[in-house]
Amino acid sequence: MEKRSVQSSTVKSVGYDEKTLTLEIEFVNGNIYQYFDVPHSVHSELMASGSLGQFLNTQIKGQYR
Repeated sequence: MEKRSVQSSTVKSVGYDEKTLTLEIEFVNGNIYQYFDVPHSVHSELMASGSLGQFLNTQIKGQYR
């Protein structure tokens, strides 16, 4: 999985594996979370969002295992 550094006060990097639909979020505090069965379209929306933290809280956390 290739990770991409991002500009965010809470998120350090975002990785996505299209084959397994796995989204990996590395937070600035060092925690790493993986979310499964995340469609490519949701990953694209996350990366295009104005606030990664807000998008994670409203569109990903609690929506994907």
